[in-house]
Amino acid sequence: MDDASSLAAWASLLADRTRAAFCLALMDGRAWTVGELARHAGVALSTASEHADRLVAGGLLTQHRQGRHRYLSLAGPGVATLIETVTATTEHTPAPVRGLAAATRRRNLAYARTCYDHLAGAVGVALADGMTTTGLLSRDNGLSLTDAGRALLDGLGIVLSPRGRRPLLRDCLDWTERRPHLAGITGAAILQHALSATWLIRAGSGRALRLTEAGSHAFTEHFGAALGPAAPIPQPLRA
Repeated sequence: MDDASSLAAWASLLADRTRAAFCLALMDGRAWTVGELARHAGVALSTASEHADRLVAGGLLTQHRQGRHRYLSLAGPGVATLIETVTATTEHTPAPVRGLAAATRRRNLAYARTCYDHLAGAVGVALADGMTTTGLLSRDNGLSLTDAGRALLDGLGIVLSPRGRRPLLRDCLDWTERRPHLAGITGAAILQHALSATWLIRAGSGRALRLTEAGSHAFTEHFGAALGPAAPIPQPLRA
């Protein structure tokens, strides 16, 4: 199979609303059962299983079994990057919001959410902007941590552990803000620390995150993030 055929085959996996819904749901960085994905996409379990098999065979998802359950997750940060980038660069008109719960859910996803294993939304973009403005990041020769940035992360106990060929730091185009937030090893480490320190807490079972009072103070004091008003507390719905 040549490169063009390979690319077309990969793209065809996402050219289905159900499979696309599965991949977007798994952008919360956690593993879902086939049954959970079926309920999220509004399809029968047998249909969900067929779509899951195609995504696993195509290399977009990985699976593991625990007891009678089959758990699915994105195949890695590279797949998450592709999905977020495609979503951010696709021109689309948001569907009309019907009901308070749907409006609240949309606002919360736009304010703060996981993008696989790093922070996205308005808070994620504010973090990237603040770190640049305060000299913790440099864009002079590509995106990089400055000595001050490394010292700050060390002081906070945020450990940057290289894994494979993953970059230490990179921009990820945010699909709601249409501006970059931070990904790579550094972005993942900051999000993990923020969750452990309860600066951010998961809002329900989906991708949305809630910024706590301690988190608002920490993001501003440590990273210089200019944070706008927090969104309402999300409804417990899947992202």
